[in-house]
Amino acid sequence: MTLPDERTRAVHSARTFLRSLLDPKETPRVPRATRQWASRVLRHYPSPVDFAIGPKQFEWEKKKHLSAGRERS
Repeated sequence: MTLPDERTRAVHSARTFLRSLLDPKETPRVPRATRQWASRVLRHYPSPVDFAIGPKQFEWEKKKHLSAGRERS
């Protein structure tokens, strides 16, 4: 079972990896298409601030989504 802090650490590590793909000095042999893909992924990747407010925001979004579904029914 993955613990929340392990999951958070994995996401932070993935962000670090994606950012390293954008730096040609750090990763000189990465193809241009891969750099562009990493850039697109990072555009919507969760930031440390998202993790700070994450659980509360998630519950709010979930309730908002559920109530919107009821209104359509």
